[in-house]
Amino acid sequence: MEIHDIIKNRWSPVAFSDEPVNDDLLDSLFEAARWAPSSYNAQPWKFMVGRKGEETYALLFDLLKDMNKRWAHTAPVLVLSMAEMVPPGRSSENRFAFHDTGMAVGNLLAQATNVGLQVHQMGGYDVEGARSALQLPPNMEPAAMMAIGFKGDPSNLPDEVAAREERPRERKGLEEFVFSKKF
Repeated sequence: MEIHDIIKNRWSPVAFSDEPVNDDLLDSLFEAARWAPSSYNAQPWKFMVGRKGEETYALLFDLLKDMNKRWAHTAPVLVLSMAEMVPPGRSSENRFAFHDTGMAVGNLLAQATNVGLQVHQMGGYDVEGARSALQLPPNMEPAAMMAIGFKGDPSNLPDEVAAREERPRERKGLEEFVFSKKF
């Protein structure tokens, strides 16, 4: 079975080059995210963007767990994805907000791969700290942190971190997650 190269070539590196990501390339990622499908067309995704050297980058970096700080400092861009849980004009929660935000990030990942950028998503950050430091409204839920940039040289990282770049990319077999009868 043939899978599109953009999907096959997507990678989550831990080594990024220090080459800056220009505005056009970065904007193309968010433009791709913009076109994701969403329940009731609510488009619940939001992205907090920080470039290295900016206050927002430092704030996002400080929220990372130590294990991610060991390598994420090499990325020129950090982004926090968020889901708006209660859309404007509605009183009830959008139970698909995280799903839809994930769809937007999926588009972002495909576009990044298409333009030669790499993205590594992280759950290892202080979620409550993000709520406070970013002064998020109660209806905004932090999702994943992302490091974005061009692929770098893993030899610039500690050996045990650099070894992650050498591991083969593995995925479960279809029989482990595709069902046609009861679970």
